[in-house]
Formats: sequence, structure tokens, C-alpha cells
Amino acid sequence: MLNAAGITLITTVFIASAVEAVEAFTIVLAMGLTRSWRAAIVGTVAAVIVLAALTAGVGVALTHFVSRELLQFIIGALLLVFGLQWLRKAVLRSSGLKAFHDEEKAFQEEQELARRASHETHLGLDWFAFVVSFKGVLLEGLEVVFIVITFGLRAAQETPGALVYASVGALLAVVLVTVVGAIVRHPLSAVPENTMKYAVGLMLSTFGVFWSVEGLGFFRTGGEGLGWPGGEWALPAVLAGWLVITRLLVTVLRVSVARHQRRALPAAVSEAGGGN
Repeated sequence: MLNAAGITLITTVFIASAVEAVEAFTIVLAMGLTRSWRAAIVGTVAAVIVLAALTAGVGVALTHFVSRELLQFIIGALLLVFGLQWLRKAVLRSSGLKAFHDEEKAFQEEQELARRASHETHLGLDWFAFVVSFKGVLLEGLEVVFIVITFGLRAAQETPGALVYASVGALLAVVLVTVVGAIVRHPLSAVPENTMKYAVGLMLSTFGVFWSVEGLGFFRTGGEGLGWPGGEWALPAVLAGWLVITRLLVTVLRVSVARHQRRALPAAVSEAGGGN
């Protein structure tokens, strides 16, 4: 029976998966509108089958062959690595050092590549549309698989069927993005992707630190996990720490960018005047 922990797990995975689903949909939409819907859909389905098999295979292998403490440490370390990558992008974009991801621009670039590519047919499919759709969904989906496996396996220690709940959260995100995208037949550029990535990055980094520290007990004699003061009530404190650190980084980088722009402006004006 679905309980509060299961609902929380589904919601967490749903938000994280929605970001990747939007980017994958943009690729498939471009291939479908520009080349062949049949090839784009077949490529998408093939990638989803591979991802589902990977989720089931890796999940079962880790559950049966890895100890609880080592699994905690592995999951925490991987979450921390992925979370810091997402936070890095969000911080750079918020500070102005990196351009915001533009789904409309990405869609136009994919369409331009599709128009220029040669037309080859294999197995009755437009091969370019099939390969690009398959590759795009597979690559974006790998992060979804990672999130499903890590959160699902960790939660499975306290919540039976957690891996299924995590898979449901990812599936709901994919279905919602697909349905909305099919209705509008346009890139979902209105989705606040940077905000969502920032939120997901905070979440992944928080759980990454929390679970990896718990799993450090694997390296001790006896293999008992380490504990946090207050148990899971320490999670808000870890989250607050990441929030403070990232906001400070954004502020410092914004000041640095502003100073660089002020210094560059007189030089640009001088060069323009010299050219006249």
C-alpha cells in the first residue's frame, strides 16, 4: 500500500526525471517534425526498452550482491557527483557565466542538423531520425535510470517496493511531458529548467552527503554504518548548508562578472573611438 514515504519518493523522482524528459522530448520532436515520426517513435521505444532492462538488471544485481553499508556509500557518492554537476551548471547560469539552456534554440539546431543529413533507410526506417532519437532518449534517460536506481534502492531498505515507486515517478514524468508536448507540438521552453535543475542538484547533493557519510561505516571494523545526530532530521540542515554555499557562490560570481564588464567597457569604447 502506498504510504507517505512512497509518495515522497515518487514526487522526488518525478521532479528529477521531468528535466531530462523535456530535453529528450525536444530531440524526438525535432526528428519527428523534420524527418520521420515513425523512425523517431521507434527509436524512442527502443531506447526506453534498453533503459528499463538496465534499471531492472542493475537494481537486482546491487540488491543481491552488495552489502547495505557499501550500497549506501556507493549511492551517496554517486548522488553527490551528479548533484554537484547539476549545481555547478545552475550556479554558473544564475551568475551569468553560462547561458541559460534554451529549448527553442536546441530544437532549431536539431532541426537544422536533420535537414542537412543524408537520407538513408534501414529496416524501413529513416536511419538518421531513428539513431538520433534513440541516442538522445538513451543518454538523457541514463540520468533518470541513475536517479531511479539510487533513490529506489536506498529507500527500499525502509520502504518495500521502493524501486517500483521510483520507477512510477519517472514514468509519470515521461508520460506527462510526452502528453503535453504532443498537444502543443512545440518545445517545452516555458519549463523553468534552470530552477528545476538547481532544486534537483540541491536534493541530490543533500542526500549524497547524508548517505555517503552513513555508508562510511563499511570501511570500519564490523562494517556498521555511521549515524547522523538526529538521524534523518539532519537532512534539512545539510540542505540548508548547500543552499547557503550555492547562494554565496552565485553572489560572488555575479560581483566578479560585473567587475569584469565594467573593466571591459572603457577598453571597448576606446577601441571603437580609435577605429573612427
